[in-house]
Amino acid sequence: MSNKREREKRREERIAAESQVDTVDRRKKLLQMGAGAVFLVVAVIAVLIVISASGDDGGDAGNIKDAAEVEQELSGIDQSGLVLGDPNAPVELVEFGDLQCPVCKANSEEALPPVIEGPVAQGQAKLSFRNFIVIGAQSEPAGAAALAAGEQGRGWNYVNLFYRNQGKEGSGYADDEFLTAIAKAAGVKDLAKWNEDRNSAKLKGEVRKSNEEARRLGFEGTPSFAIKGPGTNGLELLGNLSSADEMEAAINAAS
Repeated sequence: MSNKREREKRREERIAAESQVDTVDRRKKLLQMGAGAVFLVVAVIAVLIVISASGDDGGDAGNIKDAAEVEQELSGIDQSGLVLGDPNAPVELVEFGDLQCPVCKANSEEALPPVIEGPVAQGQAKLSFRNFIVIGAQSEPAGAAALAAGEQGRGWNYVNLFYRNQGKEGSGYADDEFLTAIAKAAGVKDLAKWNEDRNSAKLKGEVRKSNEEARRLGFEGTPSFAIKGPGTNGLELLGNLSSADEMEAAINAAS
C-alpha cells in the first residue's frame, strides 16, 4: 500500500474514531439532563470503550512497524542532524515537537509527508526538528536518542519511525529497549556510538536548550512551528499548523 493511501486510511480511521467519541459525548449530555445516575455510568463506560478501541497498538519494542515506508519517504533527501533537506534551501521550517505527543504523531503522518515530498525534496525549504518537552520524563532521553541518530545521518528516520510506533501516553513504553529498537529499525549503523552519544552531556544539553528556546518564544504546546526565509523578519512564529496546505503557504510566503 502506498504512503499516500496509508495516510488516507489512518486519517479516515482517526476521523471515524473521533466521530464515535463525539456521538457518545452527545448521548452522555442528554442522559445527564434527563436520566439518572445509572445511565450516566453507562455513558462513561461507553466513552472509555470507544477511546480504548480508537487507540493504536504502538510502543512495542518487539514489533517496530513501517521502517520501509519511512525509508522510502526520506530516500534521496539530505539529512544533517535533525535538519531534513538541502542545507542551502532558502527557507527553514522549524517544528518544536515532543516525540511522545500524539498530535505531533498525527502531524507527522498526515501533514508533513506532502511537505517533505514537495518543497523539501525540491530544495525550496529544509525542515528542522527541535525537541520541546511537554509530555513527560521519557521525552528528554527520547529527544537525545533522536539527536544521536542524527549524528549518523538517520535523525529524521528516527523521529518519523518513533511517531509511527508511538505508544499510549503515560504508559512508560519509551524505555531504553524501545529507543534502541527504533534506532535499529531506523538504520543507525553504530549502536555503540549511538548509545554513547545519546547519554552524553552534549546531546542532553541540546534537548534542554531547544526546550528553553521554545518556551522563550512563547510556545505552550506541541507541535509548534516557526519559519525563516528571505520573506521573513528573522525567525517568525507560526504556532500550530495542522495541514500541509498551511505549511506550504507559509513556505511560499517566506520564500
